[in-house]
Amino acid sequence: MPTMLHTIFSRRIRVAQAALVLAAVACSDGNARPAMHTDHTDPNELPNTERMDTITLGAGCFWCVEAVFTELKGVASVTSGYMGGHVKNPSYREVCNGTTGHAEVAQLVYDPQVVDLAKILEVFWQTHDPTTLNRQGADVGTQYRSAIFCHTEEQCRMAEAYMRELDASGAFRAPIVTEVTMATAFYPAEDYHQGYYAVNGEQGYCQMVIRPKLEKFRKVFAKDLKK
Repeated sequence: MPTMLHTIFSRRIRVAQAALVLAAVACSDGNARPAMHTDHTDPNELPNTERMDTITLGAGCFWCVEAVFTELKGVASVTSGYMGGHVKNPSYREVCNGTTGHAEVAQLVYDPQVVDLAKILEVFWQTHDPTTLNRQGADVGTQYRSAIFCHTEEQCRMAEAYMRELDASGAFRAPIVTEVTMATAFYPAEDYHQGYYAVNGEQGYCQMVIRPKLEKFRKVFAKDLKK
């Protein structure tokens, strides 16, 4: 019987292999953005905003998602908020009640010349369970659904191709249920949610849920972290 470590390692390999396929598809697409040959003397330096891309991700509690992607090299900003619902300017309480249709999300602004979409999606798949519908661990409800809100059609196409590769490879024991749709109105969460783990790292939820996930992320993606 395979050990848990072997299972995690095997999944990592399959997710990475799917990322390579995704990158090959993007390179072969005549509509894909051409590479910009820019000398990044310091890849952790804030990049030129004129070449920034945005993608919005839902992977359970936005405190967790924000904590992970804040440390990924090439990501300039991460904003916790709400997307995918039918109520304007929802509050945290309303979203938690599950009556607005929104998902808790993290909106990433990133430099695609430092971190490409394939890497962002690889981190996304590796740091939550995309096979559980409307649930991440003890957090249950549509607001915790796995979701990719694309800001371009190319992002949607690449995310869907990646998801098909993962399902075909058997990277997860069950089919992926991640919702892939075009982005709708984004509502930033209340100020106290922003940088939540950085400010409240000693709080119970942070210690029991976010910290273990963050430590695993740091080990698996050590070479992709900001210095």
